[in-house]
Amino acid sequence: MTALIPQPPTAAKIPTERTHHGDTFTDNYEWLRDKESAAVKAHLEAEQAYTDAVTAGQEQLRADIFNEIKNRTQESDLSVPSRKDGWWYYSRMVEGRAYSIQCRVKADGDGSAVEHWTPPLVEPGVDVPGEQIMLDGNAEAEGKAFFAVGGAAVTRDGNLYAYAVDNAGDELFTVRIKDLRTGELLADVIENVFYGLAFSPDGGTLYYMLADDAWRPYQIKAHVLGTPVAADAVLYQEDDVAMWTGFELSADRRHLIVGIGCSEYSETRLLRFDDPSAGLALLIPRSEHILYEAEPFLLDGEERLLLTHNRHAVNSMVSLADPARVGLPMAEQDWATVIAHDDAVRINGATVTATHLVVSLREDTIERIQVVPLEGLGTAAQSPAVEPGFDEELYTAGMGGTDYESPLIRLTYTSFLTPPRVYDYVLPTVLPTGGPPAAASDPRPGGGLLLRKETPVLGGYNPPDYVAERVWADAPDGVKVPLSVVRRADLPRDGGNAGLVYGYGSYESSVDPGFATTRLSLLDRGVVFVVAHVRGGGEMGRHWYEDGKKLAKKNTFTDFLAATDWLAGSGWVDPARIAAMGGSAGGLLMGAVANLAPEKYAAILAEVPFVDALTTILDPELPLSALEWEEWGNPIEDAEVYRYMKGYTPYENIRPVAYPRIAAVTSFNDTRVLYVEPAKWVQKLRETGTGTEPILLKIEMDGGHGGASGRYEGWKTRAWDFAFLTDALGATKLL
Repeated sequence: MTALIPQPPTAAKIPTERTHHGDTFTDNYEWLRDKESAAVKAHLEAEQAYTDAVTAGQEQLRADIFNEIKNRTQESDLSVPSRKDGWWYYSRMVEGRAYSIQCRVKADGDGSAVEHWTPPLVEPGVDVPGEQIMLDGNAEAEGKAFFAVGGAAVTRDGNLYAYAVDNAGDELFTVRIKDLRTGELLADVIENVFYGLAFSPDGGTLYYMLADDAWRPYQIKAHVLGTPVAADAVLYQEDDVAMWTGFELSADRRHLIVGIGCSEYSETRLLRFDDPSAGLALLIPRSEHILYEAEPFLLDGEERLLLTHNRHAVNSMVSLADPARVGLPMAEQDWATVIAHDDAVRINGATVTATHLVVSLREDTIERIQVVPLEGLGTAAQSPAVEPGFDEELYTAGMGGTDYESPLIRLTYTSFLTPPRVYDYVLPTVLPTGGPPAAASDPRPGGGLLLRKETPVLGGYNPPDYVAERVWADAPDGVKVPLSVVRRADLPRDGGNAGLVYGYGSYESSVDPGFATTRLSLLDRGVVFVVAHVRGGGEMGRHWYEDGKKLAKKNTFTDFLAATDWLAGSGWVDPARIAAMGGSAGGLLMGAVANLAPEKYAAILAEVPFVDALTTILDPELPLSALEWEEWGNPIEDAEVYRYMKGYTPYENIRPVAYPRIAAVTSFNDTRVLYVEPAKWVQKLRETGTGTEPILLKIEMDGGHGGASGRYEGWKTRAWDFAFLTDALGATKLL
């Protein structure tokens, strides 16, 4: 940090009063919300200039960290090909280029044998005979300040490719359709589309999603190719501002599944592609207040519904239902249990292949996959579930895009120490003869793992040089909070090292074990990295989430402080050398702990932070606000919720205390957490705080919720973050 710190920009105070439930709050900086104002833009540019000046001394450190990330990355690389409808689909990354290239090549065999699902050998930098480039992101991004793809779909005959592009960062996309036989674009262009695309089986209709003015996905439309977009029919529209809408194809692609829901209950509607004129069929209505997902499929030639639901099952369970009876009153329905409820196991979701049920679940914080043959499903003859076995204590195993007809399922695997791996898990008990060797095998019957790829890490990375372990912190109410601790194996436990605590803790989202080449730049500087799996997340099941939302939200913050206290007393770090980091809802967490215990931290990095949550949620016209009521409560109608939220939201609770060094990172075009929240927060921190440490606002004027686009810009962003943190912690030198 430079010795001579310039004066930060000071925003004008223009009071705005907000009155609810007899309480009036005066906000001097609400005027910064006017995105079109020249004065606002000038102020934000001045903030960035101040940040640049204050952090100028970190320039070499940023360059060093960027180069470390770059030098660990095999820049010319590719994904493992996935087979679909007679083609192998994959993406390429090329050294010096920021975006992926979407490719495909014809597949051999009819898919009836396991050997037909062995991906072709596609090597980085080597031309593949017959390779067809569907979309070159680098060509699409040429001359654009921002580029992101928000969805893509290919017709079943393989002829047409629809893709959605965002050039602003506002998560509204333009859809175009390419004829892959000629490379020509069709005349059909659809503007301002939200995430999600799907073709009908005949390829003549493209389904897409629109968002309302609050960026809530609410309307599904059907575009018949070759007709005016203005004539597109509305398949479904959700008018409840607290409900989110989405759609997907069923696993067997016989239905379009429309899901409508919030975090507490949902409803599903089905469109049969063999009878689209019948329209959407409602399954279990939202009035039953059941949170569920439905997968229609054929079992022994009969229509069945696979339900993942929380009916009498807080952690969810899996059942079979007759679609002809789901319209009856719940008391008259008889569902067959497939996976019973377990207080210790959270069912995340389930799907089917032509032969097996595939279940994603979480136990002891770890996400895993289990499979069950369809034969006898939901009866006494049902086979026991089996799962691939892995050796590490802390890992994440998830689905990786399995084809319904495939005799194997694609899995992804990673841990804090193991770079991402792609496996195929063979569903039959017999492995293919002459095929690739099993990277690991399950001692129980049911299949084996075929390692298709492990992401290379260059620069001599050696997993045994690092340690990842599970420890537990004691929350003030006696609850044990799981922590994941990652460090170098040779780090001395002498009480002198630096530490970083990371957390999120909202929306039942789990921070799962995962490898990050960027994190090595922290570990190799002697930083002990701690993930605090705080309440409000989903790591310990549904109750863990419910104990950290609405009127129990403060548990999230005290859990994080307990994690910090564990680290401070662990003997691994100097208590004066601890930083905190979190983003989005985790940014709200950062603002809350800064107010509660600023003395515990040397620095706080808050990325796209939701620090003015009460103002946002009190205005249902703002992006996504109404959708937040099921997470935080509705402070508009409920005075108790209002008082509770006002007691913890960061912007309202800034105190005249010495705050640590803080950086709030945001993007001008972010539609999820508007730039105005950290802009106001930073102003009030400077105005009220009594400390001398700089409070910074770093703003990307061309980015969205995820920051600037392109992998190199992403590396630069992470290098900035880590330079800010390690400089504050006095951990700038490699061990």
